[in-house]
Amino acid sequence: MANKELNRGLSSRHIQMIALGGTIGVGLFMGSSSTIGWTGPSVMLAYGITGIFLYLIMRAMGEMLYLEPSTGSFATFGYKYIHPLAGFMTAWSNWFQWVVVGMAEVIAIGTYMHYWYPDLPAWIPGLIAMAILGAANFISVKSFGEFEFWFALIKVV
Repeated sequence: MANKELNRGLSSRHIQMIALGGTIGVGLFMGSSSTIGWTGPSVMLAYGITGIFLYLIMRAMGEMLYLEPSTGSFATFGYKYIHPLAGFMTAWSNWFQWVVVGMAEVIAIGTYMHYWYPDLPAWIPGLIAMAILGAANFISVKSFGEFEFWFALIKVV
């Protein structure tokens, strides 16, 4: 019951595809190709090892969240179980990370559009993408979920 109230219009397919699309990210293709070009295939080993550790950390945090549900999740756990400063730094570094990721996504969109429209300034496609996402989000959560579902599907395919 609480899960239905929390989602308000987002179905399981919306949430799963948004999570998958967020994991892939717009900049993944640009970042992976340049990283492999600089370091060779050894970066795949580094990504694999890091992925295993992140998987274990996320499993542990999932179990903590299951036993002690919290809206602040990992920042609350850092505050409660490590030190208040750890919780504060975790929350702000998460916010900062999303700002950086958002800007990287806008830059990636401008770079991709430059391939098809070389004379178009890079800021215009980014601004258009932000306006479309903002408008879809203002209309309703379900419309935003549907919009994100189809664009995540493009990334996955």
